Amino acid sequence: METRVAVMSIIVEDVSSVEDINAILHESGEYIIGRMGIPYREKRINIISIAMDAPQNVISAIAGRIGNLPGVSVKTAYSSVVG
Repeated sequence: METRVAVMSIIVEDVSSVEDINAILHESGEYIIGRMGIPYREKRINIISIAMDAPQNVISAIAGRIGNLPGVSVKTAYSSVVG
């Protein structure tokens, strides 16, 4: 199956969703290349970046699940590299 390299950017405004985000990412661990989380305490938000290599439908499904959580925004940028 063809995979795509992508970066998923997640903004968390409702900290009660963090546990659910971590559970979803843990389930998707086989596709995650790397992860960076930054707490922005002054604004009371968290910023998470996830580098992934997965089939496009898997990336979209993960982004959809995370984006449906309360107080969470997700955007995904895809590389043109297909493998």
